[in-house]
Amino acid sequence: MVIKSAEYLISNENYEKCPKPNLPEYAFIGRSNVGKSSLINMLANNEKLAKTSATPGKTTLINHFVINKDWYLVDLPGYGYAKRSMAQRKTWEKMIEHYLRKRENLVNVFVLVDSRHTPQAIDLEFVNQLGEWQIPFTLVFTKADKTTQAETSKNVKAFLNRLRENWEFLPQHFVTSTVKKMGRDAILGFIDENNAMFRTIA
Repeated sequence: MVIKSAEYLISNENYEKCPKPNLPEYAFIGRSNVGKSSLINMLANNEKLAKTSATPGKTTLINHFVINKDWYLVDLPGYGYAKRSMAQRKTWEKMIEHYLRKRENLVNVFVLVDSRHTPQAIDLEFVNQLGEWQIPFTLVFTKADKTTQAETSKNVKAFLNRLRENWEFLPQHFVTSTVKKMGRDAILGFIDENNAMFRTIA
C-alpha cells in the first residue's frame, strides 16, 4: 500500500459522533508509553500526524484520521492512563468500550505491546477482554530496536505462550520498530487485504 494522503479528521468522546461508518476502520490502542503515536506516524509516513509526547497519557479522545481518503485510522487513549484520577479512568474505559463494541465499521483493533518487557498483566487482561467482546484484533509488538533481536523474540514468544493458556487460536502479530520502519509494509498489507474484504462484504 502506498500512502498518498493522511489527514486528521475529528476528535470526540462519543462513538455516536464519529464519522459516518462508510469506510473500513482500524483502531490503535496500548498502554501508556508503548509508542502508539510514533507507530501511527510511521504507518502514515507523516511524523506530525499523531502527537507524540514524553508524557504518557496525552491521548484522551477518540481521534480519527483518514488515509488515502479510503480508510479510517483511529488513535484511542491508552489503557495505562498514566497519572489520572479514578473518575477520569472510568470515563475513558466507558468511552473506549462503547466505541469498540458499537462502532459498526471497525474492522480490526491493533493492540500495541512493548516488546522490551516480559508479559504484563494489563496487556493480557485487555486482550482477553477483547476476546470476550468478540472484537477482531491483532498484536503489534513495538520498540524492537530497543533490545537485541534475541530478547525481543523471547518476550514475544513469552506473551504468545501466556495467551495459549486461554486461547485455542492465537491472533496474528507483527513486530515493529519505528526507527527502522520494521513491520510497516506487513501491517499496511494486512490493512489492504482487509479493506478489500470490507468492500466485498459491503
